[in-house]
This record gives sequence, C-alpha cells and structure tokens, in this order.
Amino acid sequence: MMLRARLTTVAVAATVAAILITVVTAYRSVSPLIADQVDRGLADRADMVLALLDAGAAIPVRPDMTEQLLLPDGTVKLLTSGRNPLPVNDSDRAVARAGAGSTETDVDVADVPHGVLTRARPGGGAVMVGQNYAEVDRIDNEFLWRTAWITLAAVVAAALISWLAIGRILRPMRRLADAARRITTTRDLATVLPEAGRDEVGELTRGFHSMLAALRFSRAQQHRLVEDAGHELRTPLTSVRGSAELLQRARGKLGPEDEAQVLSTLVQEAKALDALVGELVELATDQHTAETPAVLDLPDIAEDCAQRFRRRTGRTITVHVEDPVPVTARPQALARCVDNLLDNATKYSPLDTAIDIHINGARLAVLDHGPGIDPTAQRAVFDRFYRADRTRATPGSGLGLAIVHDIITAHSGTDFAANRPGGGAEVGFQLPGAG
Repeated sequence: MMLRARLTTVAVAATVAAILITVVTAYRSVSPLIADQVDRGLADRADMVLALLDAGAAIPVRPDMTEQLLLPDGTVKLLTSGRNPLPVNDSDRAVARAGAGSTETDVDVADVPHGVLTRARPGGGAVMVGQNYAEVDRIDNEFLWRTAWITLAAVVAAALISWLAIGRILRPMRRLADAARRITTTRDLATVLPEAGRDEVGELTRGFHSMLAALRFSRAQQHRLVEDAGHELRTPLTSVRGSAELLQRARGKLGPEDEAQVLSTLVQEAKALDALVGELVELATDQHTAETPAVLDLPDIAEDCAQRFRRRTGRTITVHVEDPVPVTARPQALARCVDNLLDNATKYSPLDTAIDIHINGARLAVLDHGPGIDPTAQRAVFDRFYRADRTRATPGSGLGLAIVHDIITAHSGTDFAANRPGGGAEVGFQLPGAG
C-alpha cells in the first residue's frame, strides 16, 4: 500500500508540474499580447478622437474609456460627460504646449486603474484617452480562477486514475508478496506462486520460481544428507558402543591381547567417526564458498597437492601437463578436489604402484592401478556415502568424491570417472577456461 501511495504521489506531482508549466508558459505568452492589444486600442481611439474633433463630429461613447481635451494652457475639457477627469501630469502638459509627441502612463481614477495615452493635437493642445483596466483585470482574474479549478479537477482525476491504474499494475506484486508471506509463515516451499507475465513483475516472479526451486532442491539434499549421515554413523557408533560395553563388563578380566584389540578397535572407530564428522560438516556448510575466486594454474595446484601426498604416503606421484590453460576457481576448494582424488587413488591402488596426474587444457585426471570402477557405478561414485561392495572394508566415508562433485559443479565444471584401458581408474574433472 505504501508503494502504491508513493507512486500515486509521484504521478500526481508530475501532473501538477506539467499543468503549472503549461499554464505559466501560456500566461506569460498571452499577457504581452493583451498588453499590446490594449495599447493599440488606446492609439486607435486617440486617432479616432482627433479625427472626429477636426471634423466637428460627435464622439461615440465607450463604457470602458474616458476622453478629454488638454489645452495648451493646461485647461482640461471633458469629451465624455459623466466621467471623472483623467489626472494630468507634467509630461501631459509638455505634449499639449508643444503640440507634438505623445506619452503613456498608468494612473488610478476613483481607485480604478487606467491606462492613459496623451497624444498631441495639430495646432496645439492634446487629446487624452483613458482605458479602464477593470475589465482587463476581471478577465485576468477569471482566467486565473478557472485555471485553478481546472488544475484542481485535473489533479483529482489524475490521483484517482493513477491510484486505480497503479493498483492494477501492482496487483501481481501483492499476490507475490502474499505468497512469500505464506512461505515464510508455513515454511511450505510447495506454495504455488502467481503466473509470471512478460513485464518486470513477471521477471521477478520467475526469479522467485527459480529461488524456490533451488530451496526445494537444497532442502531435499539436506534431508537426504541427514538420513544418509544417520545411517553411516550407526555402524561406527555401534562398534564403539559395543567395545566400550565389553570393556565395562570385563572390568580387567580380559587378557592383554584381547584388551589391546578392543582398544585398537575403539581408536580406529573414533578416528573414522572424526573423519566422517569433519567431512559431513564440510559438505553441509560448504565452507569453500566463502573464498574469493581467482585465476589459477592447474599444474601449480596439482604439483602442490602431489608433493604433500608424496611426503605423506611415500608413493610415486607424477604430474603430466599438456597445453594447460588458466582457470577461475576458489584456491582452497580446488586444492581440496585434487586432494580427494589423490586420496581416493592411494586408497584403492596397491602400495607399489605409481599414481599419475594428467592435465590437458582445463581438464585434470588422476590415474591409478587399482581394481577400477564397475561401469554401472561410474556415476554413482560421486553420490554421497556411496561405497562399492568390494571396497566396503576399506577405510573411508564415501564422501570424498561427493565433495569433489559439489565443488566442481559450483564452478560450472563437470566430473568424470572411467576405467583405464590397461587397468585401474581415471577420475577427475573439467573446468571452463578463465578466458
């Protein structure tokens, strides 16, 4: 409602400004024309009076004019009976004495404004013609009053029309706002939004549709993550609880070897839980999105990651580069992707085999000599908590490649997994170039 009122106020203000500009411009244009017309009327009347005096004819009476004869000695003789004489000043007397020239003045006669033209009469003296401005002032005042009433009527009409028209224009926005309030109150992301038109409000509605779709997808992912996390956490928690209960019941009755085995199980499961919780937190919070993207060289990132894994595992890791191109990415997020790929390769390939990183353009692939990937599962390996049957005994949470998928997708890239012709797997990603 406030937006509607503000827009109506703006529309009315624009209307008033347009009317005022038009009226002022018209008034200033017409006023000089009226003044010229009055001056010409005085001049014509004076010429006519002079001609009639010379001819000895009677002077016709005009209700808005007064004529008088000013003699050279300053004596005034009224030519229009029943009228108040026009005031005479020194300029008028000078014209009458000289019998040549003319002068114009504005005077008040009986508190009524008059315009007076004094014109010399051949042979001596002068004729004075006075124009009563009362009628001119009446017309001027009537024009102003009519203009004011027309302006007021136009403003009221503009306000009413603007209020109705803007209300109709803003109706889709009100419906959209109502839908947004319902979503905020009920948390129901399935709320139906109004149909999107072809105007700016339609674009806003389509934007809300896209936002709701993203929120629905995010909520579905969160639900799935919680369900999968609960399922994955049960196994190590059950193992930890069983081992702890066994120690509690035994109370020192276990042999040293059995106790050491139970404690080892506890430590291993605790480490697994710690790693799983860390990856869950990273996957849920998407902490790498806080980084600022930068232009990076894939070979530099790959070599740094490879160097860390060489020191950590003692494995032979070689980086092969061909026609590299810069990429725009978040540095730590991209390094995490390469780390996860290397961790996956070292985990599922024999200790005495080498690992290769191949970079071609903006494509990075990590190649190992492990058992490879079942062709039916080459897309599933990027799902959260996915573990192939033959790798379930291998330590891990099944989240490493899922994190790679989320990060690469956020960078508008694609991930891939395939088997090598000579055995082993090839897992990596393709990013758009920085051009």
